[in-house]
Amino acid sequence: MSDWNPDLYKQFEDERTRPARDLLAQVAAIPAGPVFDLGCGPGNSTELLVHRFPGAQVVGTDTSEAMLASARERLPGCRFELSDISTWRATSSATSPAALIYANASLQWVPDHAALLPRLFAELAPGGTLAIQMPDNRDEPTHRLMRETAALAPWAEPIGDADRKRTPMLGVGGYYDLLAPLAARVQVWRTAYQHPMNDAAAIVEWVRATGLKPFIDPLPPTLRASFLETYTRRIAEAYPAHADGRLLLAFPRLFIVATKAA
Repeated sequence: MSDWNPDLYKQFEDERTRPARDLLAQVAAIPAGPVFDLGCGPGNSTELLVHRFPGAQVVGTDTSEAMLASARERLPGCRFELSDISTWRATSSATSPAALIYANASLQWVPDHAALLPRLFAELAPGGTLAIQMPDNRDEPTHRLMRETAALAPWAEPIGDADRKRTPMLGVGGYYDLLAPLAARVQVWRTAYQHPMNDAAAIVEWVRATGLKPFIDPLPPTLRASFLETYTRRIAEAYPAHADGRLLLAFPRLFIVATKAA
């Protein structure tokens, strides 16, 4: 994929930050030690961590240079590093295990959760917490229509296998079973946010910053324009207007908070 676009991502920053706040609200006291924001994006989630843990060393990581530049501009006193979550280790950024590993809307891009989550949990200090939030919207019209449109000519060949564009989710029970044998306490829950949107174009603009990228990035400009036109039309059909003329974008998200024994 091409690099992420911080400005496009921040168009809906309040809506994107709300689940980050809800995740952090379920994190109890943590031991002394560094706090990591894996997949920090433009720093909106990192800012929450800085305010919540003012005495801690907070480190934000991301694979996107553009996102890191935006985060550094937002939080010039904070530390941000270029890093891939799939190979990340706490000891590569700090001299002690992690007090908190916080991953807001990032692990859905990282493969093999059955191996990834236990590996991240092992990076925690005694009493530390792993806190994760991931979009769980694969079956929503936004994402179902991405795959359906991508399977049509003339877009199917340059896009490739649309079903492989996101990491498969393990579900509430699957994540609980994965972490319960390792943790002193595990919370797993799923919430569907309902975001009022002005029109179908606004919904498309939302997903262009994230889930739609793997579909449109491989397309040349003419095919990208026709894909977006067709996709927008189908989104308008899938999301009816409500009493005030606006559309409700349902956005399910899955949350995990797992705490290590002290």
